[in-house]
Amino acid sequence: MKRRRGFLLAWFAVVLLLGLLIGCTFSDATRSIPPQFSQPALTTMKLESTAFTPNQLIPSTYTCEGKDISPPLSWSEPPEGTKSFALIVDDPDAPGRTFVHWVLYNLPPTTRQLPEGLSHQPELSLGGIQGKNDFDRYGYGGPCPPSGTHRYYFKLYALDTELDLALGVTKPQLLKEIEGHVLAEAELIGHYSRKR
Repeated sequence: MKRRRGFLLAWFAVVLLLGLLIGCTFSDATRSIPPQFSQPALTTMKLESTAFTPNQLIPSTYTCEGKDISPPLSWSEPPEGTKSFALIVDDPDAPGRTFVHWVLYNLPPTTRQLPEGLSHQPELSLGGIQGKNDFDRYGYGGPCPPSGTHRYYFKLYALDTELDLALGVTKPQLLKEIEGHVLAEAELIGHYSRKR
């Protein structure tokens, strides 16, 4: 009788312990993340150009071997709450580091396209401010790879704010400022290799 009672007590203790473990695990798994730590999913927009199709060659007109002017760009509707756009164009295949070709921010939220051949002035007549590229110039600097075929990433960001920045902003400075303010992103990749 004593042995049976001991067995029942041990069995009850095991069941109780398992129940506590399962309950704690379930509670942890279903506990909601506090709002201040949750990250909303980014919306994806579409960015395109009438000058070239995604992952194809960029015409020489928009490079150092041509007129070296900015290509026309257009994009889809941004999410609600967009207050401005920022644009970065860079080359991750450049020797030693990613080379920055264009930095642009504070484009008005109503903007849906950029015409070909924007000026190199810091402040654009259509709205928006151009930062400095790695040619140490304002505005767009076209592809000019020293060798091989390089990829050029055109990255557009829809932001929930307008930025208050001094002129001459670089890509690292812009990326730091837009952190936590990006509502949506769009990307267009073009390729280029010099003909010489």
